[in-house]
Amino acid sequence: MQQLMQHNIVLFSSSNNEFGHDPFISEHWLVLIVSGKSEMFSEEGIVSYPAGTLGLIRKNQLVKTTKKVDGEKPFKSISICIDQQTLKKFSAEYKVEAKGIYAGEPNVQIENDEFMKGYFNSLMPYFAQPEKLTSILAQVKTIEAIELLLRNHTLKNFLFDFSEPHKIDLEAYMNRHFSYNVSMTQFAKLTGRSISSFKRDFVKIFNTTPEKWLQKCRLEMAYFLISQKNKKPSDIYLEVGFANLSHFSRVFKKEFGVNASVV
Repeated sequence: MQQLMQHNIVLFSSSNNEFGHDPFISEHWLVLIVSGKSEMFSEEGIVSYPAGTLGLIRKNQLVKTTKKVDGEKPFKSISICIDQQTLKKFSAEYKVEAKGIYAGEPNVQIENDEFMKGYFNSLMPYFAQPEKLTSILAQVKTIEAIELLLRNHTLKNFLFDFSEPHKIDLEAYMNRHFSYNVSMTQFAKLTGRSISSFKRDFVKIFNTTPEKWLQKCRLEMAYFLISQKNKKPSDIYLEVGFANLSHFSRVFKKEFGVNASVV
């Protein structure tokens, strides 16, 4: 597995059969799948993205993905982090502003036209010579990506809406997203709260602490998947929100009195 991050650009390559992560997306990302494929898990189901897919992923959301090889082709991707600091500087310098709060889809597929292909082709040589991608070059390429995206005027609000997440229904959000392994600080931000407000509201709604509630929900989901869907503990501990198998096995036995492997 190879990953180079230079300023705002990530060049990623892996020959592993399958791997995934549960990230909190704090900034916008422009991602091209060079080879292999990616699967994104959402409330609506699983969406598969083959090689050649170009997508724009919005800040402040939870995204669960699995990356897979395609035959003998490794998974490769090029990702451009379009961060708020760069966008605010761009906005001030070029007088580009959002017309209002963005209310569209959080993940948008972008047409991979000749201009975008030319842009990403210019980054391909850095897979072989990553040391050539200096921080100055990476910064220039980030600005170029923003300018190319702005050919689509509907993306102006997507990129330049700098408002913070508003306060949302905490109970509904947590019931949908408890299986994401992210910090309390990130959950608080995603629900439009400070960490102290998040914990206070949580206890009022669920009558327990976030840590205890999350562990119980994750264990109950794991028990269902193992006992009813014949899943193996090693296959589902990440899916239900645990960081490692040994910790999952220990707390599972403490909760249910039996080993997860013999349910």
